[in-house]
Amino acid sequence: MKKIPKQEYTIEFREQAVKQVKMGKSIGLVAKELGLVEQTLCNWVKMAAAGKLTAAGTKVVTPEQMDHPGYVLRT
Repeated sequence: MKKIPKQEYTIEFREQAVKQVKMGKSIGLVAKELGLVEQTLCNWVKMAAAGKLTAAGTKVVTPEQMDHPGYVLRT
């Protein structure tokens, strides 16, 4: 059986989707208009509120983590 590839969205797309919710549209309506699963958009809204909305495949790294002797920057 083939594995379905995970859909990735740009940070700009995520920010625009969250912005629509913040402007008063319901999560369900925005998700439907953009072809998203409601839970995905809900997660983005929560992440944005916490200041952790990042581009697909990226991870927020704190300065403390970067100072750790075992930290390796991967590019």
